[in-house]
Amino acid sequence: MRTTAHRAVRAAAALAVAAVSLTGCSTLNDVISPADARAQVPEDAEVTGPVDCRVAKCVALTFDGGPSEPTPKLLDLLERENVHATFFLQGKGHVDTFPDTVRRMAREGHEIANHTLTHKNLKELTDDEVRAELLPVQRDIARLTGHAPELMRPPGGATDDDLKKTMKDLGLAQILWSVTAKDYATTDTALIEKRVLDGAKRDGIILLHERYAGTIPAVPDIIRKLRDQEYTFVTVSQLMAPAKPQPGEVYRPERPSASRTVTPARGA
Repeated sequence: MRTTAHRAVRAAAALAVAAVSLTGCSTLNDVISPADARAQVPEDAEVTGPVDCRVAKCVALTFDGGPSEPTPKLLDLLERENVHATFFLQGKGHVDTFPDTVRRMAREGHEIANHTLTHKNLKELTDDEVRAELLPVQRDIARLTGHAPELMRPPGGATDDDLKKTMKDLGLAQILWSVTAKDYATTDTALIEKRVLDGAKRDGIILLHERYAGTIPAVPDIIRKLRDQEYTFVTVSQLMAPAKPQPGEVYRPERPSASRTVTPARGA
């Protein structure tokens, strides 16, 4: 009986240690919504862009993990619709493979951001490894466009307070999202469209991936139907204006609790 009791105590202790190891280093404090970011600047601050999202019903269209072979088709579509998006670009197999597409994105007024070199979960890496995932992409984009990104998206949305410190040092604000179509898991264009439209809201940040077959065909109707609902499409930085995303901070449309654990989402 005593042996069984001792085993139970040891098992409970092991579970407690495991719980601490899983949650103790994954706390994320002070996630900021676009509306809260705008509220941090004086009310009379002027917006230099084409629209003031304090007044307009704005939404940001974002694409992760490119550029890829289909990206020019998406750029053609966005040019026809006069929509500027934010592209979170991946380095290996993307930026290094489609440099002309990166140049075109910049030339046509899209916002270009960092989505790491190889899409690793940054929370599982050392500080040096995190920097190795981000700095080559910063350098390559700066070389191609003349401007290094000021925004990044952590793969899977996996971030925490330790990563906030590193991103601040690298000069990168972190951008999460409010709705994803999970287009990495389906080729059903109608389903992708429905998921986006069902989740869209003012100040929303929509996450898509143009390299998956069902996505680009869904974009025209997404744009048309959201415009029918009086949404204006802006880049992520325009969504925050007149505030400017601050290095290290984490931005997401919903207001989370003061302290929370962020778990990775596949495909982002």
